[in-house]
Amino acid sequence: MPKFAANLSMLFTELPFLDRFAAAARANFKAVEFQFPYAFDAADIKQRLDANGLALVLHNLPAGDWDAGERGIACHPDRVGEFRAGVATAIHYATALGVNQLNCLAGKAPAGVSDTLLRRTLVNNLKFAAAELKGAGLRLLIEPINHFDVPGFYLNYTAQALTILDEVDADNALVQYDIYHAQRMEGELASTLQKQLARIGHIQLADNPGRHEPGTGEINYPFLFAHLDRIGYNGWIGCEYKPATTTNASLSWREPLDA
Repeated sequence: MPKFAANLSMLFTELPFLDRFAAAARANFKAVEFQFPYAFDAADIKQRLDANGLALVLHNLPAGDWDAGERGIACHPDRVGEFRAGVATAIHYATALGVNQLNCLAGKAPAGVSDTLLRRTLVNNLKFAAAELKGAGLRLLIEPINHFDVPGFYLNYTAQALTILDEVDADNALVQYDIYHAQRMEGELASTLQKQLARIGHIQLADNPGRHEPGTGEINYPFLFAHLDRIGYNGWIGCEYKPATTTNASLSWREPLDA
């Protein structure tokens, strides 16, 4: 059966961040993920993980000024130094927190920069990050994001991500496949998951429309969960959705799965 990780950037948000770990454990999650740990001391997060018997399965590299609307800087030619410093910071946190993979957000394409330069910058930054993460025993993920929710985001499609990873040519660099974003941009969920399973390092979910919990929209999640079992996916699935009401009310979809 699928293994689900609570995304603490989206779930239990009525609580302070460090209190969300206990809430996830009370809701019978065995693992968590979140966007960024950098506003907190790594030791404080590790204490909450250990106290609640939780594994951390994912967080992101630093992604610029999130509150100002930035969604990554990996494709920004004028911020390569900042990106590389962020890789070092992320490795420090990942090592302290026991996570084995980090997600890199490509970012929104800066105005006036050619696609050739954007792609070259992204590929070179990913080559650097993959090498640094491999030295620390970590995997690097890249995530296509739909351009309806994040206009201007540089990386939108699974096929695009795969061609970029072909150029990066690193065996520890994989796709983070977010079912919600993929549904909005391309569909073909079951076929893509099966065909590209070996190149998918992590999966996230939300339903569409609304980015709420499974069962609120058009995606046939019971079918997809059974499909993932059939094709042999044994990783975690991050619950990165916005609860339609409260987090606890949004978890009823897990009951038939004994998750």
